Amino acid sequence: MAKIIDGKALAQKIRENVKKEVDNLKLQGINPKLSVIMVGNDSASAVYVRNKSNACKNTGIEFEEYFLPEETKEEELIELIEKLNKDDSVHGILLQSPVPKHINIDRAFDTISYKKDVDGFNAVNVGKLCLGKDCFISCTPYGIIKLLEEYNIEISGKRAVVIGRSNIVGKPMLQCLLAKDATVTVCHSKTKNLADVVKEADIIVAAIGKPNFITGDMIKEGAVVIDVGINRMEDGKLIGDVNFEEAKEKASYITPVPGGVGPMTIAMLVENVVKSAKNS
Repeated sequence: MAKIIDGKALAQKIRENVKKEVDNLKLQGINPKLSVIMVGNDSASAVYVRNKSNACKNTGIEFEEYFLPEETKEEELIELIEKLNKDDSVHGILLQSPVPKHINIDRAFDTISYKKDVDGFNAVNVGKLCLGKDCFISCTPYGIIKLLEEYNIEISGKRAVVIGRSNIVGKPMLQCLLAKDATVTVCHSKTKNLADVVKEADIIVAAIGKPNFITGDMIKEGAVVIDVGINRMEDGKLIGDVNFEEAKEKASYITPVPGGVGPMTIAMLVENVVKSAKNS
């Protein structure tokens, strides 16, 4: 029976440390501040923004949000980002995705100064991550590495399989695991014999966005299972990309949904804001 990896508890610990650092910075006259931009009225995004706002409030980070209407032009969004880039009181800029289809999100992410890109999506930070240089790391993969370290789970020399190749989780996760000397395979919708590949993994990171996609028979005895998926079912229940009940019988460690990876993503965001404030 797998040990449950408690993301809530570690996230709480990280937020407490962040609060101490924020108090310290304020004594030096530095007030860490995060600006969040949301375009349109995606209901899931609104929940995420509220969670980020609460995390900032609890750690003493100043938080400001810009809610822009659905019909906002790309140029107007770019203009706002450039204004925030120049504002020395702002340490972190975050553009909540998704954005309306008429906006080129890559252009928007790359407009955010890499020095304030606390989400780690700017091409400069992505490139630095690939080269193993100091940078802002995308919050979810960064949080997953912290969870593995907290539970003293060996990464070096292990076979890791990442399921999903998004720019937000899959690709940066690959780089983070490589940096810790894992041998990494990335699987995606075109992968042949996916179950056979997953079965070889010592560490599985499922980030594919399909409920219960990873079943117990795909998991090697004693593997570590990290479930990034958050899928809301018709009855309102949240479930992951991994069939938890089956997986916990085979895995050595497993993250629950909710309460596993999710809280860590926001904890790493506030940690990145503090890092930016210190760099400034």
